[in-house]
Amino acid sequence: MSNQLPAVTVVGSINLDIIATTDRLPTAGETLGGGVLQQQPGGKGANQAVAAARLGGSARMIGAVGDDAQGHLMVQSLSGAGVNTADVAVLDGDATGTALIVVDRDGENQIVVCPGANSGFSLDGVEFSAEETVLCQLEVGLPVVLEAARRSTGFFVLNAAPAMDLPAELLERCDLVIVNESEYQLIPALADAKLVAVTYGKDGSALLERGRRVAEAPALSVPVANTVGAGDAFCAALVLAIRAGHDYATALAVANAVGADAVGDPSSQPALAPLEEYIARATEAAVACQ
Repeated sequence: MSNQLPAVTVVGSINLDIIATTDRLPTAGETLGGGVLQQQPGGKGANQAVAAARLGGSARMIGAVGDDAQGHLMVQSLSGAGVNTADVAVLDGDATGTALIVVDRDGENQIVVCPGANSGFSLDGVEFSAEETVLCQLEVGLPVVLEAARRSTGFFVLNAAPAMDLPAELLERCDLVIVNESEYQLIPALADAKLVAVTYGKDGSALLERGRRVAEAPALSVPVANTVGAGDAFCAALVLAIRAGHDYATALAVANAVGADAVGDPSSQPALAPLEEYIARATEAAVACQ
């Protein structure tokens, strides 16, 4: 087991999140008053890169923003969190991706994503090393994800969200797929995948090899402020813990603890402790249960 966290390269989306917080989510055709508006950095790719950096990993972001004020702010935010942004493209003529999010008092949300520059970038000129763990999601074009899978020679991870049918070539290349319970049901081919992590909300998480459960960990009960960035923090933590050599049950417990911290933070890119602290917590909890 390595004491040094692995290098993680995230290929994915970079968005400006515009968040309205209300007492409850609106129904179809309904207008709600009394909301509180926030704007903050987001996008599943950027969220995962920032989480990896804040957990102590070496994080690189590959993605795109528009040549606008929002895009420059997103790049500055990534850099400020410790993410290498040398391969973030600034596309003239494209708007920076934007997510419109409504969050209720229980942390549940509704999201509409306007991809903008996220759908317009390529991997031309981007190189991957065998030592890098490459982490992708599906908020960017599937051709970009496929190209990343083909070019990457190291450990390749796909957070298959939002759920869609996946080419057999992509699934066969994945060393790890991460989904929530709903996404797992929507992608039947995952039952035959090499290794799949599934999150079950309050029921914790599990790892499945070719559809067979090989490890699980309970969720932590915490007050919920915002669930938007929790899954992304979970992804980053799980990848770092597995690649650092921890067994599957420990890695899941660590990722659950990170996700629990994330839901207690109203930001899509929450403040996190170093991964070692979550590993210590998971180890102490396991000893206490013996």
